[in-house]
Amino acid sequence: MKYEFRRTLVSAVLLTLAWGLNSGAMARDTEPAKGKKPTPAVVNATKKPALPPVVAPRALPRQSASAEARLLEIYRLVGHAQTDMALAKAEALVRDVPNFQLAQLVYGDLLMARTQALPTMGNAPASLAGRAQERLAQLRLEANRRLTALRERPPEGALPAQFIALPPTTRHAIAVDASRSRLYLFENGPHGLKLVADHYASIGKLGPEKSFEGDQRTPLGVYYITSRLNPSQLTDFYGAGALPLNYPNEYDRRLGRTGSGIWLHGVPSDSYARSPESTDGCVALANPELQSILDQVQPRTTPVVIARSLQWVPPTKVEPQRRSLQNMIEGWRVARASGDIGRVMSFYSPQFSAGNKDFTRWRQAVERDVSQSRGKAIELKDLAILGWRDKSDILVVTFGEVAEGQRTGSVKRQYWGKEGGLWKIFYEGVIG
Repeated sequence: MKYEFRRTLVSAVLLTLAWGLNSGAMARDTEPAKGKKPTPAVVNATKKPALPPVVAPRALPRQSASAEARLLEIYRLVGHAQTDMALAKAEALVRDVPNFQLAQLVYGDLLMARTQALPTMGNAPASLAGRAQERLAQLRLEANRRLTALRERPPEGALPAQFIALPPTTRHAIAVDASRSRLYLFENGPHGLKLVADHYASIGKLGPEKSFEGDQRTPLGVYYITSRLNPSQLTDFYGAGALPLNYPNEYDRRLGRTGSGIWLHGVPSDSYARSPESTDGCVALANPELQSILDQVQPRTTPVVIARSLQWVPPTKVEPQRRSLQNMIEGWRVARASGDIGRVMSFYSPQFSAGNKDFTRWRQAVERDVSQSRGKAIELKDLAILGWRDKSDILVVTFGEVAEGQRTGSVKRQYWGKEGGLWKIFYEGVIG
């Protein structure tokens, strides 16, 4: 962005802070037309498009990784009328991270404020304001989402209600709050989940609640990271890399939802961040922030909850539910090991479906399995329970099933739903 453009095209960011004004405008970036995302082998063969001439960001990982924190510090200084210090920090931020457009416009505001009052939001010559009106609205919305995340922090020690039980082998968990454009990263330690980082994130152009292929919405639900894609496997559009999710999951399929290629991914190298609602359905983060997640999380075992709005609860509130559900799943395990087919099938829904197996075919498969393992105990290892509620109550249950005398076994995932007030399994299958 040219210097004169920065000076004259003034954003409303600082005025938003001072006057408490919000913009309801929808922010959208231009995304290259594409159908299904190519597999890594195909993407490798894709020639990267030429990028427009931009000032390349300096290789300063520490500064880039804390760019949002630095921007928020500028907001704090302005709020305390320390504008000289705010200007110095804004100048340093745009020097270190020149592709952070919101920071560039904050810097422009501070420069203009030294020469004249800013009577209106977006106080620019008509010839420029008309062309940049939509972009200004996008940046106002981004500023508002970032400031909201600063002002309204999750309660200390609270967790999203969807995280019911996670084993020690699940090292991390992720939750996305679509209403706040925020991704939260949790680390699982000796004392359970702990919030260790949160980042600004962009979602689909038309918001959350994906239903069908190409609707430009981000799905809501409980998902798992399936793999990790490195920049060498992708075009520049996806930035630092990508973490594909298992959308559509079995609950999505049950509801007839379609689509594919929902990823957590980065942004092109000429951008620091995207507008809050600007993707085709993926969740996009700034490259330094995505890289920190890529470096930590493990595919297959890391759950990702995407909610319209997260409900934060203290762990003690979830404890009774956790014990009740663990006892229920233990009841299924005991029935499975007993060899009593009727007792086993009482845990399954008449609407059960897994691949080409309906309830009747599943019963036949269970009878064969039980006859082969009759009298042998079954151990469930690394039990994970995640909950979801929209059109109905859902449980996503993952565990390793190890038969007596065996050292290893298969990893299974079950989907449970409420029917007549009782939990029933409507899908079960081996994963991985």
